[in-house]
Amino acid sequence: MKRLLPLLLMFASGNALAAPGEYQSSPERRTVTEKDWGPWLGPFRARLVPSLMQDFGERYLYAPANAALPPPARDEHRVVFLGDSITDRWNLAASFPGKPYVNRGIGSQVTSQMVLRFHQDVIALKPRAVVILAGINDVQGFLQHETPEQIEANWETMADLADAHRIRVVFGSILPVNDYTEAARDVVRERRPDELVALNAWLRAFCVQRGYAFADYHAAMIDQKGLMRAAYTQDGVHPLANGYAVMAPIAQRAIDRALRK
Repeated sequence: MKRLLPLLLMFASGNALAAPGEYQSSPERRTVTEKDWGPWLGPFRARLVPSLMQDFGERYLYAPANAALPPPARDEHRVVFLGDSITDRWNLAASFPGKPYVNRGIGSQVTSQMVLRFHQDVIALKPRAVVILAGINDVQGFLQHETPEQIEANWETMADLADAHRIRVVFGSILPVNDYTEAARDVVRERRPDELVALNAWLRAFCVQRGYAFADYHAAMIDQKGLMRAAYTQDGVHPLANGYAVMAPIAQRAIDRALRK
């Protein structure tokens, strides 16, 4: 125990894991100054981070529901919707009555977390298709700030996993945002619309290259300023019921295209 204590102290202090004089390939870790996330997001993030240190993908959340879900029937066209809070808040039973669609959205998640849980929350459920809507939280940087290239790599990784298991792929475009209300005051500053447009352009081209279906929510929900129409959201990010009503037929057409291939 006496021999392990210095190593444990070095780990706790954030220093290199190797003892002085021992070989280590990686350079020193950087020191990052924490951003002030405000009176609501700050405490939420503080509560969330210790849990993420045990399970960054948050696979525990849907583990019981996955275990209780029976295998799809032989003629069942099961579709899994994978995403963040925009998917999590989508009442699929109301938008797609009678359809065997499974919601696996988790609020605040970034694309790298979805990669980690893709086997459990998508592949293991044996769907015919997966609808992936992800990336808006990566741009904000609430949990992990990703460059456009990193977001694109995570999209590609999820697509590769789906292809390897013969699951048809539908990608949804990142939704537009706005800052029209007090609740949405910082939204456009933290999620630049030009970056969202560029990511969507890459994603559309990727879908064309791979032959995937693309659900273009963005084009259907923007106003003359290129932001989300005021009527569709209160907080500038999450759709209201009328916003999901616009998204549902777009998603269904994309699913139909994917399943016909």
